Amino acid sequence: MSLFEIKDVSFQYDTKPVLKDVNMEFEPGKLYAIIGPSGTGKTTLLSLMSGLTNLKEGDILFEGQSIKTMDMYEFRSHQMAMIFQSYYLLNKLTALENVTLSMDIANVHQNDKEVRAVELLEKVGLDQDQIHRRILKLSGGQQQRVAIARALSYDPKIILADEPTGNLDPDTRDEIMDIFDNLKEQGKCIIIVTHSKEVAQRADKVYAL
Repeated sequence: MSLFEIKDVSFQYDTKPVLKDVNMEFEPGKLYAIIGPSGTGKTTLLSLMSGLTNLKEGDILFEGQSIKTMDMYEFRSHQMAMIFQSYYLLNKLTALENVTLSMDIANVHQNDKEVRAVELLEKVGLDQDQIHRRILKLSGGQQQRVAIARALSYDPKIILADEPTGNLDPDTRDEIMDIFDNLKEQGKCIIIVTHSKEVAQRADKVYAL
């Protein structure tokens, strides 16, 4: 059964068509890759899926309900998480503070959020020293791990990732993909937009635009 579904979605900027009649289905516990040359609308599609861009033609369903009818703040802060190539972490804060802040924003009901944040950061491979470092003192791969931990902080069902390994060396890329594989095994639906053949090869299903 589909957790997330794109139905006949088309989109254009002014008069320039970007997407045309796109149909995709996504199930829990699977990793998906969306591939295609630059300019084919991959990032636009991700923006539509996350509700950051409004749908004009077609529909996107989450658990059978159109996201057009949903409270998008509730959807984005509880059901879906975004991970970006550029991380978008708060540089003046530590890794731990970035994750706990995300939990505060999502109004996560957790008795000890700091303990939970440490568990998540350890889960993605950071040690105690790295957990308490400011973001700018972490490597790119470590920052991406923080971004993943932040995405997990409110236990979303869907994780959308826009080129999450694009800035990483091959070894670190593989380590990040191992984390995504583990999340898939825990029942998360992982959807990755990528140019990387190596990332696409790790997916359960590949959609091409």
